Amino acid sequence: MAGKDVEQIAVIGAGTMGHGIAQVAALKGFKAILTDVSEEILARALERIRWSLGKLAEKGLIRVDEIDEVLGRIRLTTSLEEAVSESDIVIEAVFEDVSVKKEVLRRVDHSAPKAALIASNTSSIPINELASALSRPDRFLGMHFFNPPQLNELVEIIVGRETSHEAREAAISLAKRLGKSPVIVRKDVPGFIVNRVMVRMLEAASHLVETGRYSVEAIDSAMIYRLGFPMGAFELADYVGLDILLGIMRVISARDPTLKIVRIVEEKVLRGEIGAKAQRGFYSYSGKIYERPKISPSLGASVDPALLVAPVLNEAARLIDDGVVSREDVETALRLGLNLSKPIFQYLENLDSTRIREALRIYEKELGPAYAPSPILLELQKTPPNRGEIGEISIVRETPIGWIMLNRPHRLNTLTLKMLEEIETAVRELDKDSAIRVIVLKGLGGRAFSAGADITMFKDLLAGEEDKAAKAREISEKFHCAAHTIESCQKPVIAAIDGYALGGGLELALACDLRIASDRSELGLPEINLGMIPGGGGTQRLVRLVGPAKASEMILTGERVKAEEAHRIGLVNITIPKESFDNEVKAYALKLAEKPPLALRAAKLALRSAQETHIREGLAMEKLLFGELFNTQDLIEGVSAFLSKRRPEFKGK
Repeated sequence: MAGKDVEQIAVIGAGTMGHGIAQVAALKGFKAILTDVSEEILARALERIRWSLGKLAEKGLIRVDEIDEVLGRIRLTTSLEEAVSESDIVIEAVFEDVSVKKEVLRRVDHSAPKAALIASNTSSIPINELASALSRPDRFLGMHFFNPPQLNELVEIIVGRETSHEAREAAISLAKRLGKSPVIVRKDVPGFIVNRVMVRMLEAASHLVETGRYSVEAIDSAMIYRLGFPMGAFELADYVGLDILLGIMRVISARDPTLKIVRIVEEKVLRGEIGAKAQRGFYSYSGKIYERPKISPSLGASVDPALLVAPVLNEAARLIDDGVVSREDVETALRLGLNLSKPIFQYLENLDSTRIREALRIYEKELGPAYAPSPILLELQKTPPNRGEIGEISIVRETPIGWIMLNRPHRLNTLTLKMLEEIETAVRELDKDSAIRVIVLKGLGGRAFSAGADITMFKDLLAGEEDKAAKAREISEKFHCAAHTIESCQKPVIAAIDGYALGGGLELALACDLRIASDRSELGLPEINLGMIPGGGGTQRLVRLVGPAKASEMILTGERVKAEEAHRIGLVNITIPKESFDNEVKAYALKLAEKPPLALRAAKLALRSAQETHIREGLAMEKLLFGELFNTQDLIEGVSAFLSKRRPEFKGK
């Protein structure tokens, strides 16, 4: 069974992961059969799927009328044998217990078609152990989805000793058809990629706490505000669930003594302090959804960041050195699995390599040889990779999305003239790339999209002897050129705003077609407070977007608006909880990328005409573009797909 031939997917286990996987399958047009031991469990799973689909519809990621279509592709049954008997692939997603999984896999092996692919969603148990329960280990492998599977795009494909090449390729193909980014675990090790690195990170961070070097809060503060991680090690542990983490540690440590059970995690689980879901773990919670602990940026000021990131870098390097995974896949896995804002080995470029080696020597002395610097890590430190950086930005091609990352996190991604030129270059480059359908602008560092222009520009200007007015107009023109390049790009451009979007940063976002903001974001044009006015197009684009009354208020007072207010007045299109921001931005971009490229370009031209010309000229432009689209293959494909009730596949022709 090849991945492209899969039509029906059976999911065994209707818990958090199981019902999420079934939902993903149904969303992508597959028939999904979900099975568990009772009707009550299945009914609860279906309600959760319905709720999740409703949330996706609220955010515009699917149409409301699609909800019933998706639910119609999901069938429920308490009979495992019925579920698997005619399925092309069976994904086991039951409780993380070797004996339970083996028993389920034996039953699947007995009833599933001989050509069916069988996969386990295990998060840590070696695939070779589970394969011993099957008469056809060549058709078996791991497909480890990440929570929540509806939003997280990562899937670890774990290959066992006897997994056939055909089975591996089928799993990769299926993962891509499900809209996921598969990474290949070539050598079956307990914990695979992400969980091994996460446990190593928590082991080292806990050692720093247990030895009295730093507090839990100080470590998390440094990881968030100094290293740019989306969460600190202990906040992440609370979010995952300390009981879940303890289970992962037990699985890994029983098979690999170099990774140990963390004592303070074990103690908290014994006391029932298992994280956010129990309202108490390393932090206390009130029970609100997506609640985050309040961690002060100042607490991490004295923490040595090398002590925090060195164990993560070293474990990732060891996985490469041991032949478990390729460098590209380990970086993809950690970026998506831990929600990092940049590839993990980029930290080698930002931190002193000597200090990283010293940090590892400390751990090696105190925790054992597992922390000895990996030879691969030492080599990577000597030859840092070219990651597509132009200078002050990074370009990441993640087909069909092109990411432009503003990369001055230490200055809240404030804009320099050099960065503006680099943004123009990047937009033009991605606009020419036929594989890229959508462009996303995003700020790195987890604190700001961009806090505006770098004020040192104006300081230097005011201190000079040349014509200040003429020089200021040149700076304004640079901003106008960058904004115009974004605005005139043929592809949709999204501004992903997480944190501050102020001054020139907001003006850059105003030039984008869509603005998506995290719920903690703040937006504003505060130039008036410096004795200036917006000079990057803000006085013109803001009026067109929110109307003259609100634009006047924002510009004349210089006051910021929070994300909720920005959404209410139409300044941003969507607001998303911080915890799921990156995943939902990507899901939105992927949804947009499915639209016909030529029609998107025509729509952009027509919409710009509406803002810039008289209505008669705008209507003439609309008529012209409307007619031209009837000469495209995409329109024929769209109409044909609609009439035959299938998903269209647009080629941009």
